Amino acid sequence: MEMQMEFIRKLPIPKELKEQYPIDDKLKKIKEDRDVEIKNIFEGKDDRFLLIIGPCSADREDAVLEYMTKLRDVQEKVKDKIFIIPRVYTNKPRTNGTGYKGMLHQPNPEGEEDMLAGIIAIREMHTRVIKETGFTCAEEMLYPENHRYLSDLLAYVAIGARSVEDQQHRIVSSGLGIPVGMKNPTSGDIAVMMNSIYAAQNSQKFIYRGWEVKTPGNPLTHAILRGYVDSFGRSHANYHYEDLNNLLKQYDNMPHLVNPAVIVDTNHANSGKQFMEQIRIANDVVHSMHVSNDIRKLVKGLMIESYLVDGCQKIGEGVYGKSITDPCLGWEKSEALILDLAEKL
Repeated sequence: MEMQMEFIRKLPIPKELKEQYPIDDKLKKIKEDRDVEIKNIFEGKDDRFLLIIGPCSADREDAVLEYMTKLRDVQEKVKDKIFIIPRVYTNKPRTNGTGYKGMLHQPNPEGEEDMLAGIIAIREMHTRVIKETGFTCAEEMLYPENHRYLSDLLAYVAIGARSVEDQQHRIVSSGLGIPVGMKNPTSGDIAVMMNSIYAAQNSQKFIYRGWEVKTPGNPLTHAILRGYVDSFGRSHANYHYEDLNNLLKQYDNMPHLVNPAVIVDTNHANSGKQFMEQIRIANDVVHSMHVSNDIRKLVKGLMIESYLVDGCQKIGEGVYGKSITDPCLGWEKSEALILDLAEKL
């Protein structure tokens, strides 16, 4: 039997889309300069703290841009201590494969799925963020073959808990040229994450977008701790002092890994999706850094889910700036947290 797929239309290759929706030299320079600063943080040459913060999913351009503009003002106030990489996540993994999969699939969450319109919409939104705020952003790499549509715009890539065991995600990460955070899998098995980091830090040869390619290996690949769920469906945190110490030992056992680093995800299974807990968890991690100099060196920053309005809503409820995926920390609480962290670091 033939494959049961309907081929709807051929999409433009990334090179064509970049030519159609180009970025100018000024924006290229912003990205290059920020790439160097972020690299220095991961290599320990710059001791500023990274905050990868923003909406669970970037679902509408107007609210995302308003959020980013507010974030820019706060970045100015804390720039000596904190380096902000906003989350502009436009493709969302769904646990059971259904529901809103992000702006890439549905540029209008209430409209039909339209991949071509989605690719253009996410490219234009990322471009607007750089142009209007000077931020280059973080994305989750859900589909490795789509990365090149945004590769000239992004500052940081996260590999999700369900993708981290996948061969293609690991080997494509080895050629991205920007920091890639590998999340621990949903089971919490730290060895899986460490093997993923190892694979991405090494040179790889593979098929990518119809080409045979070779990568140099990505020395900026690192760990993201996001908590895990046990076989009974209960959430367990892995951001505590003991967990960070354990991760340090894992890195010590793999001396061939360079730039040992971790970003702590304060939401997901670490908070049991209780978005208010992110504040306490962020403070707990900073406390651990004060207790141990080794942990201070290992922890490069935090990942926080934050938007204009507290909590989340169903698609169609129409609350401007409120998450339609996981619940997020609203703006006032987010701003207070960032200023408070800057004081404590």
